[in-house]
Parts: sequence; C-alpha cells; structure tokens
Amino acid sequence: MRDLLRQRTSLKEEIEILLNNQVKMEAEASAKYLAMASWCDRNGFKHSASYFLKQSDEERSHMLKIFNYLMTVGGTAISPEVAAVKQEFATFKSVFESALQGEIAVTQSINRIVTQTRREEDYATENFLQWFVKEQIEEEDNARRAIELFEVIGEDGSGLYLIDKAIGKINSED
Repeated sequence: MRDLLRQRTSLKEEIEILLNNQVKMEAEASAKYLAMASWCDRNGFKHSASYFLKQSDEERSHMLKIFNYLMTVGGTAISPEVAAVKQEFATFKSVFESALQGEIAVTQSINRIVTQTRREEDYATENFLQWFVKEQIEEEDNARRAIELFEVIGEDGSGLYLIDKAIGKINSED
C-alpha cells in the first residue's frame, strides 16, 4: 500500500527523510532553548530566560510548520524523539555561544535540503523552504547580536546585569 501512496505524491522519499530529520532538529532546538531558559532563570537572568522561552516556542512552531507540510503533500510526518539535552552551562556567555552554534547548524541543514530539492526538481518544497532560509538569517543575527553584547558591555561588575537587560530588548524587537 505504501508504494501506491508514494505514487500519489510528488514528494520524493529522499526529501521526505530530510524533512523529517529537520522536524527532529527543530524539536531538539526547542528543547535546548528550554534548557537554556531554565539555566538563565536559575542564575538570575530573567530577561534571557524569557528570550530563550520565546526561542523555544519559535523552534516548536518551525517543527510544526514542516510537520504539517509533510502531511499536506502526502508524505509521512514522523513525530520526533528528542534525546536528553544539556542542562548546565559554564558561563552566561556560553549559553549564547551554544545558541549561535545551534542556529548555524540549522541554517546548514536547511541549505542542504534546499540543495537536494533542486537536484530532485522539487520546486514546491524548495519554495516552502525559502521561508526558513529567510528566517535563519534573522535567527543567526539575533544570536550574534547577543554575543556581541558581551564584547561591547563586558562581563565585569554590572556587565552581566546590563547584558541580560539588553537581551530583553532583542526579545521585544521581534
């Protein structure tokens, strides 16, 4: 029966696998951001905790967007398992460095899927993914801006307090 269903959709199996892998990656990113929010909250960085809660929610919405697309085009959307995520961070700055690394990994993954959609001549999926290409520009920029605050403000004295407060402004700009 699966072969008959596969013939009724233009979605290639390779693209379906890549999209389901991206669903999992977005779910993991959401979980990682929750852990970052918790760490920030436990360490007194309330604005940053709020920022990471919002990021977690965004990643979950990205996951659902891809999940729904898979179902809409006749693919099999797979609910992802999420492995345990890192709960502790060495420093406040390392939380944001980890966030930037994660966003860069997501960008690279989206780009690989777009490249594959072009190879497979799957223009509908490529068009769908353009929203994510644009979104990742914003996501990486926000993460880089947060890290830049550590360089500009510094981590001595009230620096961490000022950084946390500035993160709240990044959060409200979106």
